[in-house]
Amino acid sequence: MGAEANWNTLPEQLLELAKQAGAEAAEVFQSSSSAHPVFFEANRLKQLESNNLEGTALRLWHEGRPGIAVAHGPITAQALVDKAIAISQLNDPEPIELSAGTPQNFPDVGQAVAVEQMIEWGNIAIALIRDQYPEVICEAEFECDTETTRFVNSRGLDYGYSDTTLSSYLGVEWVRGDDFLSVGDGQVKRDALSPEALAHQILKRLHWAEQNVEPIVGRAPVLFTAKAADTLWGTVQAALSGKRVLEGSSPWSDRLGEQVTSSALTLYQDPDIGPFSCPFDDEGTSTQKLIFIDQGILRLFYTDLTVGKELGGGSTGNGFRPGLGSAPTPGLFNTLIQPGPQTFTELVQQLDDAIVIDQILGETAGISGDFSINIDLGYRVVNGVIQGRVKDTMVSGNVYTALMNLQAIGQDADWNGACFTPSVLLEALSITGAR
Repeated sequence: MGAEANWNTLPEQLLELAKQAGAEAAEVFQSSSSAHPVFFEANRLKQLESNNLEGTALRLWHEGRPGIAVAHGPITAQALVDKAIAISQLNDPEPIELSAGTPQNFPDVGQAVAVEQMIEWGNIAIALIRDQYPEVICEAEFECDTETTRFVNSRGLDYGYSDTTLSSYLGVEWVRGDDFLSVGDGQVKRDALSPEALAHQILKRLHWAEQNVEPIVGRAPVLFTAKAADTLWGTVQAALSGKRVLEGSSPWSDRLGEQVTSSALTLYQDPDIGPFSCPFDDEGTSTQKLIFIDQGILRLFYTDLTVGKELGGGSTGNGFRPGLGSAPTPGLFNTLIQPGPQTFTELVQQLDDAIVIDQILGETAGISGDFSINIDLGYRVVNGVIQGRVKDTMVSGNVYTALMNLQAIGQDADWNGACFTPSVLLEALSITGAR
């Protein structure tokens, strides 16, 4: 079988063996991660973990046919090459799309923190909650995760960098007789987390939900908090995919330069901002700041090398692998919504009778944009004041129609996964609920 390959020299060894085996071109994508999560359960520290993962993906073209082979942990280089060539014989020939380049190490980003620091953060957050609501039960997770990526191909490109991110989640359960309330929120940042800010977000929601009130029935304005607004952006991200344009499944395929949303919306990506920044994609193409929707006007679709060539505009640096064993496809590394001029409080104060959505249950809208979502945590606003929590309530509508009628965007943008989103006020959606 041969000796196990050295991790640091494995890419060069794979490229050389692939060439010797008759491959016309090849690329190696390496990813390793080291995570240290800290878990709290029932208001106290439960366990510590340490997770280390390594993965290598070899993609080559043999007789014009692509083949991908993946290995996790120690491997034999020749075995991986043989596997990739065998897989290539099962596929049809395709054009070879590879970026040319030279070796370059990008600056590492983020600072690791000690496990002891994460334990302290967890204890602080839980203490702040239980100081005001001693009857609640808290669970939490704090994690420091370092990911190292290296991408090498047979056209001379050799890129690499490391990224350390910190994340937290705090969940609270409040049982009041037969009434059960679950509230959760989290943070994803670099360098440091703020347990005080996280606890403040939970406390604010517990205060709003102290009493239950009747929901609205009919059409009314709906305010999505920053935490819930990501419900809308998944559909928009799908509609902006160049692959969807080629397939004809994006409703915006032929609408470049046209207004597709309210002028209040500007949506973009930026490789230099936030915990989901990224210097290059999984094809070795440099990422760049791109504005997709500019004050409601559709400006651009995102593409990888293959889709960009077919659309005629080249890659936008958005070729990413859904998994190590997959070929790159158009994807986004981060999505940012330009915040508006009003605070969340100011948005609430302008509402006569409306619903605030903070957490949802079930699936969100697909590419069609149609949605019907159950509100897991929501509130009713009357005369500019949050009155209390609404239960057994559902909101339905269409994302594209709703964004054309978008009324306002808040100042309070925060990272919800890889999306930097503020609160969003929509003019009117259909609301059903049990009185």
